[in-house]
Amino acid sequence: MSNGTAVLSCTGLTKTYTSGPQAVTVLRDVSLAVAAGESLAIVGASGSGKSTLLHVLGGLDAPSAGTVQWAGTNIAAMNGAAQDRARNESLGFVYQFHHLIGELTALENVALPLRVRRESVSAANARAAELLNTMGLSQRASHLPSELSGGERQRVAIARALAGNPRCILADEPTGNLDRENAERVFGLLLDACKTHNSALVLVTHAPELAMRCNRLLKLIDGVLSAA
Repeated sequence: MSNGTAVLSCTGLTKTYTSGPQAVTVLRDVSLAVAAGESLAIVGASGSGKSTLLHVLGGLDAPSAGTVQWAGTNIAAMNGAAQDRARNESLGFVYQFHHLIGELTALENVALPLRVRRESVSAANARAAELLNTMGLSQRASHLPSELSGGERQRVAIARALAGNPRCILADEPTGNLDRENAERVFGLLLDACKTHNSALVLVTHAPELAMRCNRLLKLIDGVLSAA
């Protein structure tokens, strides 16, 4: 797959953290590319660098070496404001813990990325309602996160990630806080939603049964990415 067709790619990523005289390299010359509608799972033990890789791919952390491209554009060439805008338009994030805003309803949480883009309240709420319906949560739209179950909160988080029609979803152990039944249901909804919207999915997970449902599977061991 060439970078020209990739919605998200990286080349030669290395990430080293330095603390005093100690230097720890957590990513070593990582390259990958993911196309629209494709799902890619990255598996590895705790401490293998999976979450660091997602943070670098999402522009939340800078690499020590190498490049990250969103739709073929090197994000290092963007200033901070341009990168923030491109991130909001190109990427959606789902984490193990939902990170919903407790004072906002499910509908308001899902609409938030669109309000950041200065879309009208009515348009943002209509899109949020559509996504909550897709997630089977129409009856929970006016509920606060504290009034939702763990599985419901994760479904709201997925709806929020999809609100802006991102080119790619970055998912960091998105079902790691759920029991197996809820995990399989929530992950199925995530996969279906990405296919419907032709969004790529990059998933890091400890769960082999979820990873095997993706189109491709890669393994990260001591910062080195390889075929599983």
